[in-house]
Parts: sequence; C-alpha cells; structure tokens
Amino acid sequence: MGTEPATAPEPAPHRKRIGFLSFGHWQSAPGSRTRTAADALLQSIELAVAAEELGIDGAYVRVHHFAPQLSAPFPLLAAMAARTSRIELGTAVVDMRYENPLYLAEEAAATDLISGGRLQLGISRGSPEPALRGSEEFGFVPREGQTDADLAREHTRLFRAAIAGAGVARADPRMTGTSGALAVQPQSPGLPERIWWGSGTRRTAEWAAAQGMNLMSSTLLIEDTGVPFADLQAEQIARYRQAWAEAGWDRRPRVSVSRSVIPITSSEDLLYFGNRNGEGDQVGLLEGHMARFGRTYTGEPDVLAEELARDAAVQAADTILLTVPNQLGVDYNARLLETIAREVAPAFGWQPAGRR
Repeated sequence: MGTEPATAPEPAPHRKRIGFLSFGHWQSAPGSRTRTAADALLQSIELAVAAEELGIDGAYVRVHHFAPQLSAPFPLLAAMAARTSRIELGTAVVDMRYENPLYLAEEAAATDLISGGRLQLGISRGSPEPALRGSEEFGFVPREGQTDADLAREHTRLFRAAIAGAGVARADPRMTGTSGALAVQPQSPGLPERIWWGSGTRRTAEWAAAQGMNLMSSTLLIEDTGVPFADLQAEQIARYRQAWAEAGWDRRPRVSVSRSVIPITSSEDLLYFGNRNGEGDQVGLLEGHMARFGRTYTGEPDVLAEELARDAAVQAADTILLTVPNQLGVDYNARLLETIAREVAPAFGWQPAGRR
C-alpha cells in the first residue's frame, strides 16, 4: 500500500501589526503645526520615536513629487533609523516611474543597513501627481508604445535584480582584471523579501503575487464592483494569496491595508473631525476609471473597535497602516496613536510589541 507524499507545512501566519502612515503635508495656514518642509521632516522623525515608545510596529511615509509633501524618503528613513531601534521603517509608496533603478537599489540597501534590516519598501506605479508627465522631467520617458505602468514595471524589474545581487554593469578589465558583470554596492541581505507592491486593482495584486512581492493595498481601489470597499479589498487580498500559492513561493507573504482612523476623545478631536461621523465609501472617476475610496473611521474608540473588527480587509491583512493628520503636529498624532493602540487595535487582533 502506497503512502501519500509528504508536503511541506504552510508557513505560520504573520502577527498582526500596526503602523502610522504620513503623507508629510506642510502648509503655512491657520491651524497648521507643520508649516515648512523642515517641519514635515523633523516631525516625521519625532513621531517615529514616539510611535516606537508606544509599541507601534511601523513608521511609513508616502512619497509625492512636485507637491508640498514628503518626496525624498531615504534621508528621512535613515534619520528615523538612527533615532530608533525596533520599529519598521517604510514607504507607501515610491512611484517607480520617477526612479533610477540602480541608484534606488544603492539608497535602499544603505538605508536598510543603517536600520539593521528594518526597511519595508513599498513601491508601485504611483498615484496621480500634480505635474503633467512629471517623471519625464526626471529623465524617464516611456518608449514608443510603452505605458507609464510598463515603465514602472521595467524600473521595478531592474531594481529588484540589483538588490538581489545580479551583475548589472560590465566590468572594465583595465580596472578589475575581469570582463564579468558587477553588482551595485552595498548589498543588504534580506531586503529583496521586504519589497511590497502598492496595488489598486485585483489584477495587479495577482501580478504582484506572481512576482513574489508583498502586497500593499491602500484606501483607494481603481475599480468598483458595487460592493463595500472593505469587501472588495478583502477579495483583492484573497486573489493575491491564491496567486501566491499558485506561484509556489516558499515563504508566506505580508499584506497591508491602510485606514483613516480618528478616535473622538476630546473637544479638539470633535472640532477637527466630528462632522465626519457616518461618512461611507466614495465612488468616482480617477484617471478615467471608476474608483472606490474607503471611508474614514471616526467616532468613539469602542465604536471604532467594533467597526474595525468587522472590516473584512483589516481581518485579512497582517499589517494595518493608520494614516495620520500630520499637520496637527507630533503631540496630537502621538495621542491619536496611543488611543488606537490602547482602545481600538486590540479588537482586531493587535498586541503591543513585547507582549506577543
């Protein structure tokens, strides 16, 4: 009688993590506590320090160009790394249309080494930018018949090969004594497994799985099937995981979703966000496609805890990125994160670092 072939055990699920996500806006306007670019950068560092002290797992920044927002992530992430010791440091996301893949590989590896292997690098095709074809001003022009998405994926392919140690430049025999191929330096072991693809559709999530990248899904999907945002996002995650299994990768991927969560616990919270109670998903056109935007979760902490515990995508993901209103300053956002960590996040399965 034959025996069934042994199968490798499935990797254990990742623990639930939470992190903050800052878009790094600055504006010289009444009420803004982040009035200059220097404010946005220095406050991002201070918030990462405060978040680590609270037991938060991650500090992430959004990257935008030609706008009063964070645009050059690696000096910022390296500075965060120098002031912290445990918290993950990441991007959500870098627009690959704008990037020189080999220089990006050098900067990412250097930052990862400085952080001790804490970099979680989210990359993607990117979202609409204020500039008309802004990546072309950076010197990256799609070839004949090539789309922006094609350009981003081409840059991504070369970048991922470079951080994996592939030879990407011919050696000069006069200098090296060989005619082989040279890899970029430095290299940071483990970094290739910490690359995430920011996906706005179910199809691109499946593509990311086939490529072996983690999945980063935001509060916006560039498609609409008529179901609530969280359910559509949960379907995207399920399709991603199915595609990952079909690709045969031998590790378990990570999946993040972003949520705007504003607990109302003070008169200041009520002043800024009290009129958002009851808001639902938004549906509209974006770059010629129907898009569905997730709601802002606003209310008393116990109500938010119940609502997020029922959010299908929050339950499906292992990492929840909490978008912060960064222009309200470090103290306000540290209190916001503390309230979420203490009174909201445990309801959907999170525990502080050190208690796991």
